[in-house]
Amino acid sequence: MQINSDFNQRVVIRPEQYQFIDSPLAGVSRMMLDRAGAEVARATSIVRYAAGAGYSGHTHDGGEEILVLEGMLSDEHGDYPTGTYLRNPPGSHHQPYTLAGCTLLVKLWQFAADDNAQVRVDTQQTQWLPGLVLGLSVMPLHEHNGVNTALVRWAPHTQFSAHMHVGGEEILVLEGLFCDEFGEYPAGTWLRNPRYSQHAPFTGKEGALIYVKVGHFDAGLLGDRFIQQES
Repeated sequence: MQINSDFNQRVVIRPEQYQFIDSPLAGVSRMMLDRAGAEVARATSIVRYAAGAGYSGHTHDGGEEILVLEGMLSDEHGDYPTGTYLRNPPGSHHQPYTLAGCTLLVKLWQFAADDNAQVRVDTQQTQWLPGLVLGLSVMPLHEHNGVNTALVRWAPHTQFSAHMHVGGEEILVLEGLFCDEFGEYPAGTWLRNPRYSQHAPFTGKEGALIYVKVGHFDAGLLGDRFIQQES
């Protein structure tokens, strides 16, 4: 299966374009943002769990990254409310479920082979750091070999200078309205800007909160083998 699997192409998916597809597990549906591979795949998805849904215990051979967007996800290791950021490294095992339902950003097979850290970040309790320009606040979530993941809060009427993303950039707008010279992106919009892309982002009166990952295209991640096999 190939969905937005040409990583040289810019992709913008807005919330009104979401089309959730039932997964093989009852009560779990997925909006596939990009995917290379079959049921085992290098994948980025918005995943919805209905109340009471859950998976049997399983191992993530390629690792799993999760940001809880709404509700609460649970497993045998704990409960993860809205705003929790999780990284389950390659070879990790768990049995996820939800009591009341939840919505997640999920990324699979996007780990380096030597990235073995188990990460749990409660973004509701973690301190924000000053950004590079006035009006920006940054919450680092993870870094490994030049791949960086963070939350970035933009105050209203913040302007960032034009810059290049050598290793590509991926954004999910969580709150507000994020903008650049190519358009406006309301909450729920997912953007993928390819390697060596350039833009000059800004916000208007709403400000914005975004999840952002940079440096992960052509970074030698485990799931890159699916792209090579399927292309």
